[in-house]
Amino acid sequence: MKIRDDFLPLSRPALGEEEAAAVVASLRSGWITSGPRVAELEEAFRGLTGAPHAVAVASATAGLHIVLTALGIGPGDEVVTPSMTFASTVNQVALRGATPVFADCDYGTLQVLPSDLASRISPGTKAVIPVHFAGAPADLDPIRAAADRSGIPVIEDAAHAVGTSYKGVPAGGAHRGMPGNIAVFSFHPIKNITTAEGGMVTCHDDALAARLRLLRFHGIERDAWKRYGKGGTPHYDIREPGYKYNLTDIQAAIGVVQMRRVADLNLRRAELAGRYLGCLHGVQGIDLPQEVPYPHAHSWHLFIVKVTGMDRDLFIGELAARNVGVGLHFPPCHLLSYVMGRYGTGYGNLPETERAGGRIVSLPLFPGMADEDVEYVCEAVREILAERG
Repeated sequence: MKIRDDFLPLSRPALGEEEAAAVVASLRSGWITSGPRVAELEEAFRGLTGAPHAVAVASATAGLHIVLTALGIGPGDEVVTPSMTFASTVNQVALRGATPVFADCDYGTLQVLPSDLASRISPGTKAVIPVHFAGAPADLDPIRAAADRSGIPVIEDAAHAVGTSYKGVPAGGAHRGMPGNIAVFSFHPIKNITTAEGGMVTCHDDALAARLRLLRFHGIERDAWKRYGKGGTPHYDIREPGYKYNLTDIQAAIGVVQMRRVADLNLRRAELAGRYLGCLHGVQGIDLPQEVPYPHAHSWHLFIVKVTGMDRDLFIGELAARNVGVGLHFPPCHLLSYVMGRYGTGYGNLPETERAGGRIVSLPLFPGMADEDVEYVCEAVREILAERG
């Protein structure tokens, strides 16, 4: 095959002139920290998810931190979560002094196995964090049933899940008349929408939402817009210390535009994923992502294959030689050095996670890709595997 001249990255944010104009308008307004654009983005997220509360934060990591803090999770507590997730999920549990307990995933879909997650809930478990992996939803009904039996909250790690739904319910939404779960979304540049950096927490509990708003900005009861905006007063009080995790209006201005485009952006992702699935169908030496068996809407944050026909690092190197970038999502968390050293985890306890973890490779997927880019990657994959076959 003829090697392309330009490098095809794993991802590229879908930003255009409308986002640029929104940033300029925010700069010219004279209000660049948390203000009216943040409020507008929160309203858009309430509309997307159906959750009554949306709290914008500096990152999904910050959002998970204040959720765990607000729930009072700390030393002596356990939190059950899949090992197949980004380390941020586990880091925040560890930084609260709690213990992560890892559940296995399904090899084909990479979603956490509800039965395994349920089996790891103990009297010391204070929360479970299922992950909507790669844009498909975790199987929330059995997960929630297990959590309800133990009287503990479900925190949806929805970092991959802007636009994802489970049985007709958006990630973070209310489930068939029951109060919804807490959910944490990411706006990192690789995600389906971006604010450069940023995130959102949605929830259905008034008191929790109020606490999250305190914790995201120093514990101050009234944010800067209410204190210094038109008609505001500068008085405030602090009843407990908080963090500096607020999102700025400059960032939110990008997000407001992105939210207007998210359906089209996700549709393009689905088209590209469908093209990958068609082009790579039947290719020996890789396993393609499998569809979850319950009703859902997939937002296709990532397209992940598993390399079975050759050494994965050699495969990655061959793609790089053909100017194709890839990602690893993710090294299993229970095999990270600090996790093994601190919590005594190791090989053998999560067989499907370990089986998948040594094979996964994320191929380029972003709305700005052309159909020809997918075809180029697929041709490269076929050629590399044929040469090694």
